[in-house]
Amino acid sequence: MDTIQIKPELIAPCGMDCSICRAYLREKNKCPGCRAKNVDKSKHCITCAINNCPELKKRKMRFCSSKCDDFPCDKLDNLDKRYKTKYSMSMIENLDNIRTSGIKKFIINEEKRWTCSKCGGTICVHSGCCSDCGKIRE
Repeated sequence: MDTIQIKPELIAPCGMDCSICRAYLREKNKCPGCRAKNVDKSKHCITCAINNCPELKKRKMRFCSSKCDDFPCDKLDNLDKRYKTKYSMSMIENLDNIRTSGIKKFIINEEKRWTCSKCGGTICVHSGCCSDCGKIRE
């Protein structure tokens, strides 16, 4: 059992915390996260329109933000709606928290939110279960 420790490079441009993603948490073919090089990355991360957004690169932004004239764009808005509905997590809310509180405080809050109360492992956003002990998120 590892205690959850989120690194800033695991927060994707869309606001997704890759450390709580099933692709990152799995044992086989583990995804290194959206910001990593494309080697071993999940196909949907490699082809992600948000991660490959020309505006992010042009403006040298680390995250989608209110600095972008198209924030939130349709792609981010659709992703956010899907995650709010299926997983009770909002990418746009994450981005707002990063903007207002900073990445360090956001990470501290994420660690509290996604750490299993039973074993200290990581709760997967997609399954709602601890990746170490299987406990369902409260």
